[in-house]
Amino acid sequence: MENERKNNLNGMEMEKGKKQSGSRKGVELSMRVLALVLTMVAATVLGVAKQTKIVPIKLIPTLPPLNVSTTAKSTDLSAFVFNISANAIACGYTAISIVIMMISKGRSKGLLMTLLVGDLVMVGLLFSGTGAAGAIGLMGMQGNKHVMWKKVCNVFGKFCHQAAASVAVTFLASLVFMLLVVLDAMKLP
Repeated sequence: MENERKNNLNGMEMEKGKKQSGSRKGVELSMRVLALVLTMVAATVLGVAKQTKIVPIKLIPTLPPLNVSTTAKSTDLSAFVFNISANAIACGYTAISIVIMMISKGRSKGLLMTLLVGDLVMVGLLFSGTGAAGAIGLMGMQGNKHVMWKKVCNVFGKFCHQAAASVAVTFLASLVFMLLVVLDAMKLP
């Protein structure tokens, strides 16, 4: 009688453990899908950011200004290109990691370590993309009096708002990947 009771308790504990691991896998899958969407949105928003304006340029004070059509686009600045590339790489990695998660039934230690290292690389890549694009965006908004760089966001407002939105979404994606690293580390034996 006592032995049956112990076996019954062990069975209940195993069932509880299966539910917890299933819910953790669901949370991880949801976070990976969120990271996929965030990186895709950030890359797309910054990738299509473009604005054309007619800017008056005064060459000589006595002559009227010369109107010049100028276009601001994300490919003009290497920091923005890096941010787009970082988001595209993270998006591709996330899609592959989702497929690997769906295919693999049991989690091996090697697969878990691979995902952990991949997630860590994505954290570093996305945070560096956020920093680079954020620094250039700040320069565009405020300018720099020391080197006489004028602010351009007063002229290209739409472009600057798209770039700022992309940087914010990239930052959120970085945080999601950081949480994925924590989840992966908690699974290690």
